[in-house]
Amino acid sequence: MNKAGFLCAIALVAGGVTFGAPALAEASASLSPLGFKVFCIRNPNQCTGGGAASINLDDAGLSKLKRVNSEVNRSIRPRNDAKRDTWTLNPASGDCEDYVVTKRARLIKMGFPPSALRIASAKTRSGVGHAVLIVRTSEGNFVLDNLTNAIKPMAQANLRFLAMSGANPKSWSAI
Repeated sequence: MNKAGFLCAIALVAGGVTFGAPALAEASASLSPLGFKVFCIRNPNQCTGGGAASINLDDAGLSKLKRVNSEVNRSIRPRNDAKRDTWTLNPASGDCEDYVVTKRARLIKMGFPPSALRIASAKTRSGVGHAVLIVRTSEGNFVLDNLTNAIKPMAQANLRFLAMSGANPKSWSAI
């Protein structure tokens, strides 16, 4: 695991969001992670759905996804949250959730429908908690991850997905 993944895992656990049984039970009750709830209170315009629940993926759309994924991955320096699980938009440094909300905001600004952009909680192969952005498309669900610049189908992401936001990002459910 690289430094970004390790730091993200520390932040998720330190912030009280563990992706074991308690978080799964919370997710199946359609509750988002506490850090995301606080983010939505502070940034209500970033926590709305709207538009199509998936996009028609063409070469131009895929190119935009790749560009945003790699640009955000380069622009944020990996760092864990000091005391609380704080989700921050466009930080200079941050953990996996910060990458996710920043990518989501940039894609919405580019015209992607918010309802097609989902936030997912997962575990890495080594069991570390992680968050990624899922883009629902005509070609399946694709993962934008701060651990790689490659855009991968969910089945090829080497993650065990636990929960995901719905078309309304404040509504989560178990996967």
